[in-house]
Amino acid sequence: MAVRWAGRLLCWTLAAGMLTAAVQAGLRPGAGWWRALWTLPWWLAACSVMLWAGLRAAEKRRLRLARAADEGVPADYDRIA
Repeated sequence: MAVRWAGRLLCWTLAAGMLTAAVQAGLRPGAGWWRALWTLPWWLAACSVMLWAGLRAAEKRRLRLARAADEGVPADYDRIA
């Protein structure tokens, strides 16, 4: 469930980043606060990529261990073989 939410966060931050980049390229707002605002979604996207990747790796490991337990294979079989 956490992986799904992290993936959604990643998608939304990428969409917001593309939207703000389009506004920056097309309109070139001159407000001082805009310089900080339009890069914020890209920083959030970078952080959410790392969050999603870590959660996804943990999920895959958990699923691999569960599958190995169901098949009766030792959990560290990959390292032994």
